[in-house]
Amino acid sequence: MLISICIPCYKSANTLPVVVAGVKEEFSKRPEDYQFVLVNDGSPDNTFGTILDLCKEDEKITGVNLSRNYGQASAKLAALQYARGDIIVFMDDDGQHPAEGIFKLVDKMYEGYDVVYAAFPHKKHGFFKRLTSDMHNSLSEFMGTKPKGVKRSSFTAWSRVVVDAMLRYKSPFVSIGSFIMTVTTKFANVEIEHRERLEGKSGYTFKKLIRMWLNLFISFSMLPLRIATYLGFLFSGAGFLGILYLLIRKIVHPTRVAGYTSTMITVLFMSGIIMIILGVMGEYLGRIYMTISGLPQYNVRGVVNEQNSDTEVS
Repeated sequence: MLISICIPCYKSANTLPVVVAGVKEEFSKRPEDYQFVLVNDGSPDNTFGTILDLCKEDEKITGVNLSRNYGQASAKLAALQYARGDIIVFMDDDGQHPAEGIFKLVDKMYEGYDVVYAAFPHKKHGFFKRLTSDMHNSLSEFMGTKPKGVKRSSFTAWSRVVVDAMLRYKSPFVSIGSFIMTVTTKFANVEIEHRERLEGKSGYTFKKLIRMWLNLFISFSMLPLRIATYLGFLFSGAGFLGILYLLIRKIVHPTRVAGYTSTMITVLFMSGIIMIILGVMGEYLGRIYMTISGLPQYNVRGVVNEQNSDTEVS
């Protein structure tokens, strides 16, 4: 049994060797073999230099260097192109995911699941990260892009069935969790300790979170367009009732003049709704255009120890 450990790397020149050493120690206690796929996601520090050193020390480590920063989701997709394992495990490069948790995920996979997420009872994140993470999970469940009752995290294990399906995923607007929902219904959680970050801080900014939520809302759901349709029917009905009210009032009070303020409020409110609906439609159309234009999910600058991988970048 080969297990591929895929790690998106960003500003982890100092932490990555510690993470890799911890994983190797855990594999020394088990019969399974390992492969590392370390993806440098356009890091501005010497992260890829560290990856090169690790590749020289161990031929089971494949290093992938992306041409710029594409984000964690795209770095994961890049890693899949080189992952040969029967089970693929994703973990972070900052030490918050304990190496001993890998086999908790793997052992759960042996029960027949396709995706197993680590569930952290006590997250070591700041308040803002915990809040936005909880919001993201709630929105995902509301949109139907996350299984109910399952907690998602970036520490996760996938079966080969999911990986092979993901390799066919070509949209440049990456929403991995939403795509997985179209592939399988076999999800599970395993409780794992969440550790303090070895150094540095989270790279997720508010701008990146907004982009992630847009992908969640638009990439795999027609709900925003349906909401726009429902709003159209709602306000059309309200407008019809308003016309009836004005006609009746005109008959009952023929000399009364309609209020300027109420008219302006109605016009401004309806104009705002129309602009929101047009914005949602424009977002869909723009994404269709950029997808058809061949916008890439990522671009690989170079690969180290590529000969140890059976797959090639398409």
